[in-house]
Amino acid sequence: MTALGHFSSGSAGRPSRGTGRQSRAGIAFVSGYVLLLVAFGILPTGYAIYFAFTDAGGSFTGFSNFVTTAQDFRFMDAVGHVALYLLFWLVSLVVFVVVLALLLHRLALGALSKSLRFLFYIPGALAGAASVLVWLFMLDPTVSPVSSLLGMLGFDTFGEVIAPGHLPVLFTIIAFWTGAGGWIVVMYGALNNIPTDVMEAARIDGAGAWQTAWHIQIPMLRKWIVYMVILAFAGGAQLFVEPQLLSLASVGTAGRDYSLNQLTYDFAFQLNNINGAAAVSVELLVVSVSAAALFVARSGFFDAD
Repeated sequence: MTALGHFSSGSAGRPSRGTGRQSRAGIAFVSGYVLLLVAFGILPTGYAIYFAFTDAGGSFTGFSNFVTTAQDFRFMDAVGHVALYLLFWLVSLVVFVVVLALLLHRLALGALSKSLRFLFYIPGALAGAASVLVWLFMLDPTVSPVSSLLGMLGFDTFGEVIAPGHLPVLFTIIAFWTGAGGWIVVMYGALNNIPTDVMEAARIDGAGAWQTAWHIQIPMLRKWIVYMVILAFAGGAQLFVEPQLLSLASVGTAGRDYSLNQLTYDFAFQLNNINGAAAVSVELLVVSVSAAALFVARSGFFDAD
């Protein structure tokens, strides 16, 4: 008994061989991500912060780069453009993604459901630049397959379609077409993880489809919705490809300084003001991180269910 007791206490105090192997495997999987995060995330961020607070000679300048860029005549217009686009983009994303995911979940009919999920996901397989090129073709009334619809809306030329006042809506449509499908599939998977006994209890209590969605499914999707909004906000604040390609295709009609990222590009490669470009980049980082922190804090994202 004594030997058995010593053996048991010794075994309990030492990690098993299987546990050590799992730990090493976990470290190996995480290490790749950590290396990439440091190389392409932390180091470039630190480099940008350094440039944002120094001048071309490397001397510390405080907030002068931020003040200089904020006083640029294009800065506030770019802020307004991005803010309006984010409003349209986030509202449409949350509303339509949740509604379409709920409808898809309710229409779970085997092959039909799989086909719809595949169709939703296809546009997301295109890179941002490729999706914009597709929409350049779609928005030109002279070659678009929906030219009759554009004509009904009063658009006869490409320039009329991409008038500056239409750009927030157009960028929202392009972004939704490209990115919403993947989120619909994600929300559909989250809906499938709702316990069946909860759904059954709702049916027994007489809850209809609308009541079930509003009082059970949507609240249980809250954290997924918050996660989607955080990533969509960060991506939307960095609007660049869509206005840049539209500007090139329209010979400047759409504006090469429409968004803050375009303005950053202009500072860096047209005006040779790397420090000003870094300052705008840091401002975008601060806004995105602050918005993410606000969403997480107000939603209880990390609260245990």
